[in-house]
Amino acid sequence: MDTVYGSMQRHGLVRPVEGRIIGGVVAGLGRRFGLEPMVARLLFVLVLLAIPGSQILIYPVLWILMPSETVVPASMPGPVTTY
Repeated sequence: MDTVYGSMQRHGLVRPVEGRIIGGVVAGLGRRFGLEPMVARLLFVLVLLAIPGSQILIYPVLWILMPSETVVPASMPGPVTTY
């Protein structure tokens, strides 16, 4: 499973922390292909209407396989020492 996560992460397929509505799968796909999240969601719904069913199966699989975007926390200042 680690190799799937690593491969997807190397290819830019990650679920963003910000801008998620459900799991961030469509937002992550949109980011990977240079689309705004709302445009990607609209395309997802249109494809769902054209080919019903397949996306309902693909979305949970991608949710499991796509790693969540890692956010590096801001460095916190250490304790202030006064002499």
